[in-house]
Amino acid sequence: MPDLNRLCAMHISHAGAWLWDDGDARAVDRQEAKARALASPLLLVNIPLVGGRLGYGELSGLDLLELFAFVYPARFVVPSPAGLAEATGLTPPATDADAVALLPRIAERLLAVMQAKDWPERQGAWTAARNLERARWPWAPFVRAALPAHPGTEERWLFSALPEWEEQSPRPPARQGGLNSHDIDDQLDALVGLGGEVRSGQRAFAQAAATAFAPRDQRNAPHVVLAEAGTGIGKTLGYLAPASLWAAQSGGTVWISTFTKALQRQLNRESARIYPDDAVRRTRVTVRKGRENYLCLLNLEEALQGGASGGVAGRGAIFAQLVARWAAYSRDGDMVGGDLPGWLPTLFRRTGTAALTDRRGECIYAGCPHYRRCFIERTQRASANADLVIANHALVLIEAVRGRGETQARYVFDEGHHLFHAADSTFSLALSGAEAIELRRWVVGPEGSRKGRRRGLSARLADVASYDDAASAAIDAAVNAARQLPGDDWLARITGETPHGPLEALLVAARAMVFARAEDGRKGDADPGYGLEAELADPSPALVEAAQAAGDALAALLDPLRRLDRRLDDLIGDPPDWMDGDARNRIEGSRMALARRSDTLAGWIALLTRIGGPGEPEFVDWLAVDRFDGREYDIALRRHWLDPTRPLADHVLKPAHGALITSATLRAGGDWGQARAVTGVSHLDRAPELFSADSPFDYAAQAEILIVTDIKRGDTAALAGAYARLIEASGGGALGLFSAIRRLRAVHARIADRLARVGLPLLAQHVDPIDIGTLVDLFRADPHASLLGTDALRDGIDVPGDTLRLVVMEGVPWSKPSVLHAARKMAWDGDAYNDRLVRARMAQAFGRLIRRQDDRGVFVLLSSAVPSRMLSAFPPGVAIRRVPLEEAIASVRRFLGKPAVATGLPALDDSLPLF
Repeated sequence: MPDLNRLCAMHISHAGAWLWDDGDARAVDRQEAKARALASPLLLVNIPLVGGRLGYGELSGLDLLELFAFVYPARFVVPSPAGLAEATGLTPPATDADAVALLPRIAERLLAVMQAKDWPERQGAWTAARNLERARWPWAPFVRAALPAHPGTEERWLFSALPEWEEQSPRPPARQGGLNSHDIDDQLDALVGLGGEVRSGQRAFAQAAATAFAPRDQRNAPHVVLAEAGTGIGKTLGYLAPASLWAAQSGGTVWISTFTKALQRQLNRESARIYPDDAVRRTRVTVRKGRENYLCLLNLEEALQGGASGGVAGRGAIFAQLVARWAAYSRDGDMVGGDLPGWLPTLFRRTGTAALTDRRGECIYAGCPHYRRCFIERTQRASANADLVIANHALVLIEAVRGRGETQARYVFDEGHHLFHAADSTFSLALSGAEAIELRRWVVGPEGSRKGRRRGLSARLADVASYDDAASAAIDAAVNAARQLPGDDWLARITGETPHGPLEALLVAARAMVFARAEDGRKGDADPGYGLEAELADPSPALVEAAQAAGDALAALLDPLRRLDRRLDDLIGDPPDWMDGDARNRIEGSRMALARRSDTLAGWIALLTRIGGPGEPEFVDWLAVDRFDGREYDIALRRHWLDPTRPLADHVLKPAHGALITSATLRAGGDWGQARAVTGVSHLDRAPELFSADSPFDYAAQAEILIVTDIKRGDTAALAGAYARLIEASGGGALGLFSAIRRLRAVHARIADRLARVGLPLLAQHVDPIDIGTLVDLFRADPHASLLGTDALRDGIDVPGDTLRLVVMEGVPWSKPSVLHAARKMAWDGDAYNDRLVRARMAQAFGRLIRRQDDRGVFVLLSSAVPSRMLSAFPPGVAIRRVPLEEAIASVRRFLGKPAVATGLPALDDSLPLF
């Protein structure tokens, strides 16, 4: 084995860089750190993060996280020296110098695991190491030396080693009948367990939730329960008790839907209380997500074999091999929030999960050689016979719209305050350049020099076309019509105003109208870095003319697609001799894809038909130029429902037999009338059952709210200074929330080095090349760390204990002045509607602070003018004070019992970064 002792190691934080060389750890400056990193391979942890802090994005070396992913596929570790030390049985480092000294020892421990006879992940390791050596993986020589010369027997190829799913008989309809209150109490007691105690309000919540499982006595009138259960009630076990009891007694399935992946993971863990035996739990509980979350085995095979496009090489080939190693041990093939470490794709930046999942609707179903081993197909079939299906709001809504929802459905919508947002996204429509070119590629297939697995209709249905003249003619007509859609390099032609075809001409006209109206119409649009939009009202003559031509082109595509669908339906009804089971499944899969795209085309045509004519009051239409950091990336015509809970009620709630909609902030910003409106219940004939239980926490004793009055809006230096000093006062443990990415980055750039000098690490969404889940894991693991983020961190993260003791918001989270928001504000109570949204966001942000009975924390708003009417967002009894920054700092220190931090640092504006 190559000598690890001859390797140097480097560890970098915002506080500086440390080098391990010849048995000695020493601090080095940026110039030396960069020179050593470029001169020879170093032992590192998280190379993209290290490279970013050195200012060198293409850094290479021996990343210990990659070695961990090989040795322990499908296992979690916090991606830091401390996390790796704990995972390998070493004492976590106390200082940065200790951290760099540990890196060689961590490598030794991981390599030694592969030499142990009882290594559970040995299967496939020898073959993977050989393939990784061919891909020039830096760790390959060390791994090959640690493994035996040959495993002795041939290792099974991944695609033959994975188990095949089997068809099962349909589950019989659920037996009708309600739940006995004593049985619910007994089930709740069993789930809480020995030594546990049912929490205050939890038993009442479980009894109220049981109403959602009562037999329905009227069509389109489900039993709906709206339940607001304050933080600490224990609502998760409160609804799992009646849900699991009903599933066991009725033989039916309960769909439990969340908005965040974090809560999905928590529910999956909690289900072990119901089914302690893991083998039983795998058959009774299924986690469902959209197909774009799962590994596509055909994509993986092509990546492993070099791909038809000429080769997935270099880092991409290494990533593919590590993913293949993970796939052999994965529970369900979920690459986003499942058991694939969230940090692994970020190590490979440009070759992440997108190329290995089905994000473009390219699945060929039964035509795939791995169809019988497909993770997606296996999960879908498992959910059909599961007692509990743990899904997300978007998937539940999409399945219902496509007619694949659960019959006699019982739903539990946790994080129910997000149902409005989920429905708004699911039932929206966008005719954009990016969407249109994807449709063209799906119909036409590869064009010009492009290669790859993309198969157009002609290739996908070649056997049908050769057998049936009518189907062949429809395919040819569709392919010809699809060539009128945007093609390669469409965006350059749009911005250069040299369009090809009627759809590109439409996008040119839409872009011109946006720039003509948006920049002149609103002062806020002066910032060139972010998107622009304009209401689709009184369109220009050029746009009206372009919309007519584009609509005709889309109709010319929709007609042959519908003819093809009808012909495929005829063939399935009267199958020819050559149509075996696999061919039938493939044709039925093609029909589903045809139906989705036909529906999209019909929606686009309806949107274009409205241009130049009267508006449709139930919709809000607008034009958009999507930009990021000053770069245009899409042009779109968008349509949203004014009230998206109407289709939510029609497609999901009315067909259901019962639904529990619950949240800790279901009424946040309003009353029960507001809760009915944002969940779609107001559109049902049967009135919902209402339940509320206040949090058992003593917020008045556990929390304090400070409104800082002397930070001038728009003063970035003052804002950054306030964040730095408040984080110093709390000793870290802070969550900083921003409404704009630009300000988050500006504040981070000013304070990260300063805080690092006093041992307070600062993590940041949109800055650190790490996914949100991993950022939260890193934050949770270090009581001195702080985390900056935007909306995604305001709701849905759970960090109990002293790790999160301070929440700082940059100001009142006002809604962005978009066309959609303006339309809803006008339709729904004007400023009162806006205030409800703001209060809800503030309540959700405050909810991150106190998660347990013994938590203590301070909530700070950096705004000189917080309207008093917004303060009802916070729990009653909590002290709310308007104070200057100096007093706020003293209050944070006093409330949290933290000593003053003697930084000895210059003023913030004068501090120089270490890197």
